[in-house]
Order: sequence, then structure tokens, then C-alpha cells
Amino acid sequence: MPAVPELDLARIRQFCDSRVPAHLRDEARVEANVRGKSVTIFDCRPPWHPNLTDWSRVPVAQLRYDPSNHLWTLYWADRNSRWHRYDDIDPGTTDQLLNEINDDPTCIFWG
Repeated sequence: MPAVPELDLARIRQFCDSRVPAHLRDEARVEANVRGKSVTIFDCRPPWHPNLTDWSRVPVAQLRYDPSNHLWTLYWADRNSRWHRYDDIDPGTTDQLLNEINDDPTCIFWG
């Protein structure tokens, strides 16, 4: 059994894909990486210098799944990429937390 429900992961990936129109994905991307019961959302940018080949990846948000109650908890990253629980919303469904990330009422995710 996967650590993260497939349907939830599909919703998160769809959210990431919807953040940047297809015709602009050579300039910016939003990606989701799974590690255990956590899914981290990254804002990705192309190399800014010709000598660089890797895209930069800045963590935007992290959703952590609790299989005991089937709920997700939302976290935000500080400037040192340390994770902190986002206290403005209780643990909930992927849709509830993705809406909070999208709306970003505190400007903590997208700046």
C-alpha cells in the first residue's frame, strides 16, 4: 500500500500543473515530490546562467498525510528551508489545503 493515497497525489499533481500554463513551462514550473507520507511542492525556475544546467527549486509548501485519520497537515518553509506547521487551517483534505495554498491569504507560500 502506498504511503500517500494515489487519488490525493493525482490532485496535488494536477494543482501543480495548473499553476503555470503549458506554453510558459520553459520559464517556470511547479512540481510535487513524494517522500514517505509527505508531498513537497516546489517552484522551479530555469538556470539563470549559461554555465548552469539544473533548474532551481524553491520549496513552497508541504502536505503531510496521516493514515490514521486520512487527513493532511499543511506546512510552510522558512528562508532556510525549515518546515513549520501552517496554523491558519486545521488538518483536512487535499482540496482544502490546496485551496489555502492557492489563495495564500498570508502570502507565505507564493510571496
